Parts: sequence; C-alpha cells; structure tokens
Amino acid sequence: MLTVSELSLQYGGTYLFKDVNLQFTQGNCYGVIGANGAGKSTFLKIISGQLEATSGEVSQAPNTRMSILKQDQNMYDAFTVMDTVIMGNQRLYDIGKEKDAIYAKEEMTDEDGMRACELESEYAELGGWEAEADASRILQGLGVATNWHDQLMSSLDPRLKVKVLLAQALFGQPDLLLLDEPTNNLDINAINWLEDFLLDYPGTVIVVSHDRHFLNTVCTHIVDIDYGKIKMYVGNYDFWYDSSQLMQSLMKAQNKKNEEKAQELKDFISRFSANKSKAKQATARRKLLEKLTLEEMPASSRRYPWVGFSPDREVGKDILFVTDVSKTIDGVKVLDKVTFTVGKGDKIAFVGDNENAQTALFKILVGELEPDEGSVKWGQTATFSYFPKDNTPFFQDCDDTILDWLRQYSEDKHESYLRGFLGRMLFSGDDIFKAVKVLSGGEKVRCMLSRMMLSGANVLLLDQPTNHLDLESIAAVNNGLNAVPCNVLLATHDHQMVSTVANRIFDFTADGQLIDKRMEYDDYLAWQEAQATQA
Repeated sequence: MLTVSELSLQYGGTYLFKDVNLQFTQGNCYGVIGANGAGKSTFLKIISGQLEATSGEVSQAPNTRMSILKQDQNMYDAFTVMDTVIMGNQRLYDIGKEKDAIYAKEEMTDEDGMRACELESEYAELGGWEAEADASRILQGLGVATNWHDQLMSSLDPRLKVKVLLAQALFGQPDLLLLDEPTNNLDINAINWLEDFLLDYPGTVIVVSHDRHFLNTVCTHIVDIDYGKIKMYVGNYDFWYDSSQLMQSLMKAQNKKNEEKAQELKDFISRFSANKSKAKQATARRKLLEKLTLEEMPASSRRYPWVGFSPDREVGKDILFVTDVSKTIDGVKVLDKVTFTVGKGDKIAFVGDNENAQTALFKILVGELEPDEGSVKWGQTATFSYFPKDNTPFFQDCDDTILDWLRQYSEDKHESYLRGFLGRMLFSGDDIFKAVKVLSGGEKVRCMLSRMMLSGANVLLLDQPTNHLDLESIAAVNNGLNAVPCNVLLATHDHQMVSTVANRIFDFTADGQLIDKRMEYDDYLAWQEAQATQA
C-alpha cells in the first residue's frame, strides 16, 4: 500500500531521522510513537507530501486515495458542515458542484447534457448518492447532531470543528488514512465510536496519538521514532512497552542463553495475545505475534522519568467534606449543590465533558475560588498538593533556573540532592540551569510534578496532568498514582489512567450537578450506556 525507502530528514546539519525503510500494508493500523520533538507529526507530513524529505522517497500503490486529518480549524469557515465533510473526497465534491451548476442553467446545450451524463456516471461510481447519508452517519457517530449539519463551520465552537474535520478525514472510504492526534478534544463516546470505526476499516491507518487506550485498541503495529531511527514492531502500545522493558532486562542478564530468552518471550507473547478486550483485533494481532522472532522484539533506548509520591504522614479518617457547593462563572452555573465526602483510600477520577465544573471545584477545594454557597471542610490530618490545569503563574516573568525554581519547594536545599531529584525527572547536566520561563510545555509539567513530589502531601489534586506529556511521561505519572498510598482527585482524558488509578468516578452534568459512582471506570461506562439505552 505505502512504502518508505531510505528516507532521511535533516535540519541545520542534524538528522531528525535517517535511512528509514518501512512498508505499510492494507488492513493494518500503525501507531506512531516517540518523545516530544522526535518528529512524529513531521513524519506524517512527509508521508502525506506536505513536507519534502532531505533524501529518500515515499511511494504508494496506483490509484491510492489518501485522506489526512486537517489541523486548521478555520480553513472551512465559509462552508457548511455537510460540504466540509464531503470535501474529504475532493473529486466527489467537485463533481457534485459542477453537476449542480449545469442543472442550474436556464438553458442547457447538447454539450452540457453530454457533460452532465459523464458526471452522473462518475458521481454514482464514487458513491455520490449516498454521500450525505454517509457523512451524516459519521458526524452523528462523533457526536455532531443533525441540527448542525447545514450550519456554517464558522458558527461552531472549536470542539465541534475538530469533530467535523475528523469526519472529513474518515469520509468516503479512503485507502490510506493519516490521523495526527485524532482523539484530542473528543469525549469518551466519540472515542469509542472512532475505535469501532477503525476496527472495521479495511484500509491502512497511520496514527499519532498520546492516548494509550486508543493505541491499544486499534493498533496492529507500533512505529517507534527513537534517537534518529524509525522502527516498526508488531503489536499495540502495551505490547511494545511491556516487551521493550522485558528485552532491556534480558539484555542486562548476559548469562542467559538465547534459548531461555526465546522461551520467556514466547510465554510472554502467549499471555499477552490472550488478554485483549476487542476480540476482532485480538485475533488479527495474535496471528502477527505468533510469527515474531527474538530479533524483531523492541529494545527501546527510551528514557522514562520517575514519578513517585511519599506522604509525610498517614491521613486520618476525616479527609474532606463538601456540602451543597454551588458556583456561577460568567453567568453560567458550573456547580449546582455539589455534595460529597472523601474517605480513606478514595482515588477519584473526574470524567466527562464539563471541564469548567471540574476546574472550578478544584479551585474551590484549594481556596483559589470562593463558592457562591455551600461549604468545604478539610480534615485536620489532611494536607494537599495541587496540580492546576494552567501552570502559567508559576513560570511567567520568572528568571529562576530549574534548580533555583525547585529549591524553593524543597526542605533539602543542597544542589547535590536537587540535582539527583531532577535527574530522575530527565533534567540532567546543564539542563538544570535553563530558565524556567523558556521551558516547553512538557518540561513545565515535569517541574510541577517535581514540586508535588517534594510536598509530602497525603491528598493529591491533579487537573489534567497529562497535557503536554509524551507517552513515556504519561506512563510514569500513571505508575506513580497507582502506587501512592494516599487519596487522589484526578481530572484526565487518559482512559487507561482513569481505569487503572480510580476506584470512584465523578461526572458533572451540563448544568453542574454531580454524578458520584463508587466503581471502576469501565463499569461506569457500562452503567452510562445502560442509562442511555433505557432513556
């Protein structure tokens, strides 16, 4: 379907990647992973022809139609939602417009009639008569209601625009589908629909995503961009991660025989391939995994930060009491009579689309906002540390180095201690002397997590901590929150993090009322689906 041969990209004398040789075949889904800045989006742009490589070539099978998820939300503002989606097959859209223009003439010539016949034939062949129905089905699956379909794109809010552009990419059964962060700003129902769509999709998918649950569900292969090399491995993200960790440990054990290594890998593959939730994908992946050899297993040199939280003291029985809290912001009631109690061992995930309610509640809990009514009472033994969604105030107009910035939050002020701590967070060597105001989004998040780890708090409040993080850092945060023996209140879109960390779910309705369920996330989604079916 698509072949990459001897591909290299060089910037300013430095290779982003070099001598890449890959083949993408029909019916498979390839997840592209790599640290921030490794070149994931750049690689997709080269494949799509939007960017020219320094050397090498990308070739497609004849008559292959490629579809790309557009990133410019405003480029279709002058068009209706329906037209924007159908433009996913530009040839079909152009034929429809030319055909309509001919029929709109007051008088048609013989040439017009012959041209109309030609267009009608091609229009039918491309599925033109089903186009609006197909487009509507995709839009509704992604959560764009029918009342929006004839509206101009300019009238939609950004989150709906993202869904329309995704529908455009999916429209018309393209042979090759390139998706850069397709789950960004999608609600869980839209993500589930997209997963099912891609599982049934007969073409080739190449996708960049930081959503591990999504990668695990849809991917048959992982394409790893690591230290200037791009390699392809069979399996989904969890298989890549677990097997790469296993390979690293096996390579360190030099006294092991190859036969022993091979048997351990064989056992691992057998256990892994039998433990997939999506039966259709599991069957396809198992066939691929059975063909693996030892040399084809990933031995990644990827570095992972260390995230670990150690409370200074154990929290008592009374932790947090919230009673009848309401809050209106800019004329909109975001919290309405919210009442709950946090007990020992509760790890609570805030899910759903109402992020304004989530952030408002966090700010009220830590005292940054006053409720319009109601009360918040912390237990005497409870100490909290807060990770805000917007960390700008911590870095704006600050001339401190990373070392000095972190020193203010540490009881141990010695450089040797702080240097060791920062090293585990991947700030090594002279990195610690960088000014915090010039850090990337991901680096700032790692600084904020370091601040939390030094706090010794026994209640952690985190509002979207995975924003700006790469997959390695997300996995580290996930592991840290799994292991911490204290209370956690967490807002995140990361399905896997919620599923593995939380034992209680908070979901705010559009009018600010709280749905509080003591259950794991997948059980909550099943409950939610049952409620929708009954309605």
